Amino acid sequence: MKTDFDFPNKYLVGPVVFRPDFNAQAEVLDVNQAWSLFFTAGQEDKILGFNTEAGRFFTNLLLAIATAGVLWASLFNSVV
Repeated sequence: MKTDFDFPNKYLVGPVVFRPDFNAQAEVLDVNQAWSLFFTAGQEDKILGFNTEAGRFFTNLLLAIATAGVLWASLFNSVV
């Protein structure tokens, strides 16, 4: 069996964001890739798959938490 797998070992261990093929991409990261890189600390960019609903969920969750924090601070701030 012949394989065309000729990938230097130093790139297999390091984070995906420092691999030459990742940095050479001209395309923009989508929401799932960004959240996958965040959750895995830059190790994997396809952990959430290719469906964008998971990425949108985490983005909306982050916005909801931030909005709730701002509202909580403004409504329940006791002025002394």
